[in-house]
Amino acid sequence: MLTLESAASFAQEIRRSRFLAHAAPVADEGVAKAFVDARSDRDATHNCWAWRIGPRYRFSDDGEPSGTAGKPILQAIDGQDLDGTAVVVTRWFGGILLGGGGLVRAYGGTAAACLRAARKRVVTPTRAALVDCPFADLALLKARLAGIPGLAVEAETFGPAGAVLTLALPMAEADEIVRRIADLTGGRATVSLPD
Repeated sequence: MLTLESAASFAQEIRRSRFLAHAAPVADEGVAKAFVDARSDRDATHNCWAWRIGPRYRFSDDGEPSGTAGKPILQAIDGQDLDGTAVVVTRWFGGILLGGGGLVRAYGGTAAACLRAARKRVVTPTRAALVDCPFADLALLKARLAGIPGLAVEAETFGPAGAVLTLALPMAEADEIVRRIADLTGGRATVSLPD
């Protein structure tokens, strides 16, 4: 699975209508909605959009005939195996009707061209883990965790006896990493994997 490394845009004219696509990586639904609002031009004829974040997705035709804009934009996202991605395609009507098929090609094609031109990076599926670690083992544990590709320490909270680390573990290696933590700390650190 891929996501965008950074925001991208692409513009083209089709039968005197101007189409402008903006795409960006989005972490959650709130960020996606904010991106759509920020990139929508209130003076344009239509601001059609789609986003996908894991299994969740949304799209809008913004007044175009049903299924001719938002869904083709979503298909452009899915067709390039992207996740955590939002796209807004803005249209300024040029006076020539494109018809249903023409709209599908225009919106989907503009979104796809924008996404093709964007820089991408691989998304590693992760699983959350909480590690309760005594202070005596904390420095060694953090040093060894830093060397594991794809693992991220997302938060650290301290208590009287140690720290609780919130980790994002690479899904494929999660069980091995849990075993490694137990081995490194002689079983003194406990790991829980919330659902």
